[in-house]
Amino acid sequence: MDSRRLRGFPILAAILLLLLTASVVLVPTFRRPILQAAGWALVVDDPIGHADIIVMAVDAGGAGVLEAADLVHAGVAAGVGIFADLANPAAVEFIRRGSSYEDTAARSARQLRSLGVMTIEQIPGTVTGTEAEVEILIEWCARHQYRSVVVVSNTDHSRRLRRVLRRSIRGHPLRVWVRSARYSGFDPDRWWETRGGIRTEIEEFQKLLLDVARHPIS
Repeated sequence: MDSRRLRGFPILAAILLLLLTASVVLVPTFRRPILQAAGWALVVDDPIGHADIIVMAVDAGGAGVLEAADLVHAGVAAGVGIFADLANPAAVEFIRRGSSYEDTAARSARQLRSLGVMTIEQIPGTVTGTEAEVEILIEWCARHQYRSVVVVSNTDHSRRLRRVLRRSIRGHPLRVWVRSARYSGFDPDRWWETRGGIRTEIEEFQKLLLDVARHPIS
């Protein structure tokens, strides 16, 4: 697709979503199911089997920690992989002053241990976006000879993440399942009731449409 047309997709996606929201207001009977369908368009939750490792997506946060811990205790896998945080000015300054600094990866590791998960692995690399995250994950799994992985994601990011994963693992001996974290902040059944939910829906819907436009078969 022409790059100029691709650049217009975020605006088009926002317009489509706003038109959808405006139209259902005029037909109250259909308002809730239509908006719920728009919310669930962002979400997947694969049926999963036993895996070599569970990996938390970069932005999974506390919801990802809880979901990963539950999966370990359910016997899906024995350990959890966590993406390393990038160094940031605040962290560097804390260390310079001789003070401890707990970044997101360290906090997730501590929370996992508090929930009884003892096998925690750090995934090195610079994550600049979903594609980079998936590339780093695939290389890391290959290096450790992992053949199956459950990736825990926030609900709103799960479908787009799975699309990127599925097309990226072609040709790799790796099986991947995506699990939506149950305690994520985005609720596909009620997203329009909060400003944060509306913002998340619009932003992720834009990104999902753009991904579909770039990779129709994914």
